[in-house]
Amino acid sequence: MTDIEIPSTNLGPLPEVSRLGFGLAALGRPAYLNLGHGTDLEGRRSPESLEAQLHSMLEFAVGSGITYIDAARSYGRSEEFLASWSGLSRQPDLVIGSKWGYTYVGEWRTDARVHEEKDHSLEAFNRQLDETTKLLGDRLNIYQIHSATPETGVLEDHRVLEALGALRDRGVIVGL
Repeated sequence: MTDIEIPSTNLGPLPEVSRLGFGLAALGRPAYLNLGHGTDLEGRRSPESLEAQLHSMLEFAVGSGITYIDAARSYGRSEEFLASWSGLSRQPDLVIGSKWGYTYVGEWRTDARVHEEKDHSLEAFNRQLDETTKLLGDRLNIYQIHSATPETGVLEDHRVLEALGALRDRGVIVGL
């Protein structure tokens, strides 16, 4: 990896979050890589059903003291379902994180040959940040590179790093 100078900034204190967070992957799309998910859903895999289940789980999680919610562009409609949750406006202290770098391409099919595609290009970053921002607006606190590895080259792409720096300068915490 080449040496990259990343300017330091004082963003102020980092947000405090609960020890546990709530990830939306398993309820944002009808098929996800985890054990037993199919039996958990018992045939209820429509977008409307998963959205209702995600809202119910958000109520439970937040009611149990969870203050960090994790979404990603590759988690199907997780950001959309989070944005439609009526509790979001009642919870100003929730810290919302999302990720870019994978695109969900499963088209809501459990038998899709490919469910997500990895792309760490500047074009993918710009497209996915725009999609996330349209859904979550200023509720996005943390934006991470999904599965950044040395092989992707994303941490050596100066255009992507500049775009991440600009996002950081707008007050969004950037990570990987």
